[in-house]
Amino acid sequence: MVIADLLRGLDYFGTVVFAISGALVAARKGMDLMGFAILATVTGIGGGTLRDLILARPVFWVAHWEYIVICVLAAIATFYFVHHVRRRFSWLLWADAVGLAAFSVLGVQIALSAGTNPFIAIIMGMMTAAFGGLIRDVLAGEPPLLLHREIYASAALSGGVVYALFGVVLHQPVWALILGFVVALVVRALGIVYHWHLPTARSA
Repeated sequence: MVIADLLRGLDYFGTVVFAISGALVAARKGMDLMGFAILATVTGIGGGTLRDLILARPVFWVAHWEYIVICVLAAIATFYFVHHVRRRFSWLLWADAVGLAAFSVLGVQIALSAGTNPFIAIIMGMMTAAFGGLIRDVLAGEPPLLLHREIYASAALSGGVVYALFGVVLHQPVWALILGFVVALVVRALGIVYHWHLPTARSA
């Protein structure tokens, strides 16, 4: 019961911060309230939607409509308060980082509960964490964070690996949830602060 409550709380939390990150991109683009709502919603539920479709599960927000409401409310709140926020891009990066960490472990947990093996579950966690932001950036005409040289998808991957290790191998679900989230967030945070990036191919 404790695990279920933690997972649901983390899911709502991740949806809120991802929705806010989508709304912040809408603010940078000077969109109207509908644009805010659309970008917030696709960011908040996009990765999980793709995950559920690939796993042939019922798409989560069809039955649990509160996720749509959460995204729209986050968009409205951001629309009316964003003019008070300075350095919006910095806020966007950190909101996105928290959402990435939350969804990296949630995606793994959901995939495992659907009966996938841990390797596929880790990939599903990375997809859940990263693809909502990818859809957001594509719709907004922004260079996708997923394709930047920065540490991004690899941060989600690290959190998913830690969750799978502690949850599946060591059978410590609470620690798996906590440590997976923390590791993903710390790795992404270090990438933001120190501008870390993976090696890239040299142009010819």
